Amino acid sequence: MERRGCGVLQMFALTLLWVSVCPQCCRASWMWLAVSPPEQLGCADLPLSPRQRELCRKKPFVLPSVQDGARLAVSECQNQFRHERWNCSTREDRSVFGYELTSGTKETAFIYAVMAAGLVHAVTRSCSQGNMTECGCDARLRGGGSSAEGWHWGGCSDQIQYGTWFSRRFMDRDVKNMSTSTGGYTLVTMNQHNSEVGRQAIDGTMSTDCRCHGVSGSCAVKTCWRTMAAFERVGVYLKELYERSVQVSDRSKRKTRRKEMQRPPVDKHRLIFLNKSPNYCVADRRRGIAGTRGRSCNRTSSGPDGCNLLCCGRGYNTHVVRHVQRCECKFVWCCFVRCRRCETMNDMHTCK
Repeated sequence: MERRGCGVLQMFALTLLWVSVCPQCCRASWMWLAVSPPEQLGCADLPLSPRQRELCRKKPFVLPSVQDGARLAVSECQNQFRHERWNCSTREDRSVFGYELTSGTKETAFIYAVMAAGLVHAVTRSCSQGNMTECGCDARLRGGGSSAEGWHWGGCSDQIQYGTWFSRRFMDRDVKNMSTSTGGYTLVTMNQHNSEVGRQAIDGTMSTDCRCHGVSGSCAVKTCWRTMAAFERVGVYLKELYERSVQVSDRSKRKTRRKEMQRPPVDKHRLIFLNKSPNYCVADRRRGIAGTRGRSCNRTSSGPDGCNLLCCGRGYNTHVVRHVQRCECKFVWCCFVRCRRCETMNDMHTCK
């Protein structure tokens, strides 16, 4: 009996040690759907909170859109940061982003904004395509317009209201005070603020498309509708907000200056963060930071992908890469294509 008790105590101690060394590894997230989706989608087996699981049970038809939104957001995050020191790398475990998901940095702010925006975009697109019975096209604008200028609202406008509502219900917790001018922010209120910024980015980047009607292709009358921008455009907009993000006071820190506590509330259209970002130059296993060693860089660029900035001043190695491809292809009668085999030698630079 004593041996069994010792074994339980040792297992408990190892569990506590694992949680203390890597707390983010024990944090599951619905974002896991983007990197390791299950073969069959089901609410019970997914890494969802009890509130998210309940919403999933009530509206299982939205689950494919949740998966699409997660994939869309992670892909665009990696696209926007592909040349940066932090390149929006993901992990195989269910925390997906690891340290960055809970660090309270600018990177955390972007993750929550782009994930919320991706969810709105995917759900709204599914509504417009007629894949869900609870929503469809936005018909409120139809019949309006300017007859004097020769156009009217019609077509299928994207109804972002349902997608925005679902994104809020799915991602946000029930927190009454999102921000205060006297008490600062917490990680939860910071994440909810940035999620809302991401949702508003979908609305802010919408455009008006029109189609001409008339005799012989003339544009006597135009039918116009509102449509969401391509998600890459939303990603560019959020990356600009990331660059101009604002640091706010952390309510959990006791030594916050009184002047910082009395700052006015931050603009609801700006991303906010609590803590400064690490430089991401050197690998940190505890935080899951990979560093930039071995990353490809551009020797002639002065931007973030340049070898000087990306390699953090450590220098770079140059390798000659041989590239073989088919070229000068010609069609031969009858019936095959004959090509030459072309070789090129290119320099490749990687950070030391």
